[in-house]
Order: sequence, then C-alpha cells, then structure tokens
Amino acid sequence: MTTTRLATASRLLALPALAVLLAGCGIRATEVPTNFGPAPSRVQCSLSEPDVSTQAARGLPVQVFLLCGSSLVTVDRAVRVPDGAADSERRMLVAQGLLDQLATPPSTAEKEAGYSTDVRGGITVGRPHPGDPEDTLRLSTAPAGLTSYALAQIVCTFSDSAAAEGDGSVVLGGPGTENPRRYECTDEVRARPGSTEPPSKDVAGE
Repeated sequence: MTTTRLATASRLLALPALAVLLAGCGIRATEVPTNFGPAPSRVQCSLSEPDVSTQAARGLPVQVFLLCGSSLVTVDRAVRVPDGAADSERRMLVAQGLLDQLATPPSTAEKEAGYSTDVRGGITVGRPHPGDPEDTLRLSTAPAGLTSYALAQIVCTFSDSAAAEGDGSVVLGGPGTENPRRYECTDEVRARPGSTEPPSKDVAGE
C-alpha cells in the first residue's frame, strides 16, 4: 500500500473515533448547542394567593411573621375572637391567637416554599402587672429567654396587629417582676432576625 493510501485510510479511521468522543461528551457537531445551564430552581418564600373568604369564615384574618431564608416574611392566618369582647379582652385574645399561630408548624406547602418558625408552643399571654402600661403583654416566657429569631417573630407579629397600638412597637414583659420593655420591629430586624434583635427600651414611667 502506498504512503498516500495509508494516510487516507488513517484519516478515515479517525473520523468514527472522533464521532464517538464527541457523542460521549454530549456534543453533536451538526447541531446548535442548546444547553443554557440548569433549569431554574423552585421559587422560595412564595405562596399562592390565600382564599380570603375561607379565612374570614375561620375567624379574624391576621398576618404572622414566619422565617424564610434569612428574613421574616408574612403569611395569612386567622384567629377566633368572640363577638362583643371588650377591647382589653379582645387584645389579649388576639395576642394569644397570634402566639398559637406562630407556634403552629407551617403547612406542607409552606414548608416546601421554605417557611419555618422558631416560636415554641406553650407560651401564654398574661395581663399587665400593677404599674405596667395598660398595653403591656406579659408572656409566660421572658423575652430575654427567647431566641433572637422567636423574639423577632413575636415582636413583628404583635406590633403589626390589633394586639398592639399600631405604631410599629409592642410592650412585652415576662412572668417575673422585671419592668416591661417597648420593642420595635424595624426593617433591619425583618431582614436579619438572627443577628439583629428588636430595639427596646424600658417603659417605666410611660
């Protein structure tokens, strides 16, 4: 066989081998590449619109702050408040209902969307002690004994509800004799509840 024929044969034998290599790499020389990266992941911290009429039937529509990612996000809930309850009684019932909702494990859909809660069950709301501001909410667990996440959830949920005065703050105390403090829910707290505790001040003398 001549040198020319040998060279030609070598080139012909190399073509199938090259095709195998390209196929093994997922590349087709005759097609335009269509791989633009991995498929987008499921959107986190996003739920479908709630059925407001259904929630209203279950009780008073409210919003609570759950954890999602590294921030606080509101979700819709409902609490039951008897008709005709006095304002002070209504406020206590709303506060307890909000606490119970915060302690309730997120639904399956909420878990899949990335929601969680750091508030533990069993916390109750008590009335102000003598000398406390009338809008004080005394918790069975002292605020200082809560995790930073749980405290942020409770403060932001209460301060944005009928349990507080509607000024973006809430007065909380524990079961002991320590003075209650006024806590604020700020943008920084909502964005970084794990590292930014709600600002607070002693309310003695208010």
